Amino acid sequence: MHVALFPFLAFGHISPFAQLARSLVAVGGVRVTFLSAAANVARVEAMLPADGTAVVAALHLPRVPGLPVGAESTAEVDADGAELLKLALDGTRPQVEALLARLRPDVVLFDFATPWVADVARQLGARAAHFSVFTAVTSAYLTVPARRRLHHGAASCPTVDDLATAPVGFPPSSSLATVPTYQAADFTYMFTSFHGMPSAYDRVAACDKASDVLVFKTCAEMEGPYIEYIATQYDKPILVTGPLVPEPPHGELEERWATWLSSFPDNAVVFASFGSETFLPTAAATELLLGLEATGRPFVAVLNFPRSVDAEAELKKCMAPGFEERVKGRGVVHSGWVQQQHILRHRSVGCYVNHAGFSSVVEGLVAGCRLVLLPMKSDQFFNAALLARELRVGTEVARRDGDGWFGHDAVRDAVNAAFAGAGGGDDDERKWREFLTDDAVQRRFVEEFVRELRKLVL
Repeated sequence: MHVALFPFLAFGHISPFAQLARSLVAVGGVRVTFLSAAANVARVEAMLPADGTAVVAALHLPRVPGLPVGAESTAEVDADGAELLKLALDGTRPQVEALLARLRPDVVLFDFATPWVADVARQLGARAAHFSVFTAVTSAYLTVPARRRLHHGAASCPTVDDLATAPVGFPPSSSLATVPTYQAADFTYMFTSFHGMPSAYDRVAACDKASDVLVFKTCAEMEGPYIEYIATQYDKPILVTGPLVPEPPHGELEERWATWLSSFPDNAVVFASFGSETFLPTAAATELLLGLEATGRPFVAVLNFPRSVDAEAELKKCMAPGFEERVKGRGVVHSGWVQQQHILRHRSVGCYVNHAGFSSVVEGLVAGCRLVLLPMKSDQFFNAALLARELRVGTEVARRDGDGWFGHDAVRDAVNAAFAGAGGGDDDERKWREFLTDDAVQRRFVEEFVRELRKLVL
């Protein structure tokens, strides 16, 4: 079976698609073609098996006014540039049509930004599947058809008040029947049009409508009620791939990090990192650092910034007067890429403060770290609630309902609670760690997914 994969040009999307590619070819009897912009090819190839069962096909992005020349992923642009990348992807349709006509895949799995891929696939006799890299609870709350309200026969954009409440039919057992105002305000992005393009919600809705099947990166064990609710919203199959656990890291931790971390006892260090594309406002970063200081524990904090700014200068702005001197020897603040999985697995690291990106959370759980969850946007809010309140792994940082503000004392208290085993405690964390690291269980998810795909193409 030949499967084509076409993610959005963000590595937070590319990575789960690459994890799926590795899992598919590992089952056997499947080969994969991975579509991405030319500038991303080398990095994507490094994520795939080297045996030729998964190959990358390069797309050449058309020039889009306002999009920096050579920018071919969200890592190289600001928020507005990320919207322009969607326009650039739309402009690749002729290339995608020609490529798929030559390759003749059996199934095409595509991302939210390119609903037109379903039409291209269907014309070639291939099955089209919208693969969502988000948790099922995120889709169940934000993007199901029930989310749109109709006024006088025309769909309207939901208000902040609308988005503070779950859509009709949402699982009544959920801890997310309502959300705080600051989160609801963040969700309005989904329904906002930029540069005259369809909104993110409209793109997702078009993908869901055009697809033969909807695919989610989750499993019933973790999100059963939300998967069942989504199934009631669509008259088509809903498939799951399992959580797609990242593979263990290769190589060794850099000596400078290994030496520093090894100077502390087991499970003593707090590691705080928010991914490469989640940026804390300066005031929030300052409170985070002061909170880590207030724990009295050794820590490593990784803070990243948009490419358009001077990272070192921004880092200085985040540090309160006297902070560096006070934490000297037990606190490190860094900007830039780090070997996150290696650091999480180091014996001295016992707690992981993060943005609740689902892949990051899984990495932390697998590594045996206690989790402190500080989501900053969109799906991260849902992930944090799912993990801390329903799966009972992780401690949420307390925040104000209106604007989402948190102080250093809230960070300190969350870290101390995590070390004390508050929330789910060791038993729940151990249960989910064993579940995620059980290779036989995770392989069965993918084998079942492949069986269902084969039924579709017969």
